[in-house]
Amino acid sequence: MNRTIAGVALLVADYDEAIAFYVGKLGFSLLDDTPLGDGKRWVRVGPAGGATALLLARADDPDQAAHIGDQTGGRVFLFLETDDFARDHALFSQRDVRFLEKPRFEAYGTVAVFEDLYGNRWDLIEPKRAGP
Repeated sequence: MNRTIAGVALLVADYDEAIAFYVGKLGFSLLDDTPLGDGKRWVRVGPAGGATALLLARADDPDQAAHIGDQTGGRVFLFLETDDFARDHALFSQRDVRFLEKPRFEAYGTVAVFEDLYGNRWDLIEPKRAGP
């Protein structure tokens, strides 16, 4: 049996502003942008070569809109793994991505929390590599 988590739905206020952030600031690829009618779109973004994508889901009603930026009650929601923390931290900082802390070194790797355009918290993480 082979299973994978192919995507995660992320509530957004506007498709185009979300695409601008994830593609323009984080450097993700726009994987799909298909009109579905009535102003809805099937929009998927993700890191090049990544196995999991984000489905940008525009909030349909006030209840959904109330959860934009807070899908996890203020906890880190998503984990963006990198092979070069220093490179990506510098790049994101240049692109005005808001980091909530300075980089820290943990037993599992180098990490710093940042927020997306709506306030969802992410970990930028370079996992610790096993020694020789």
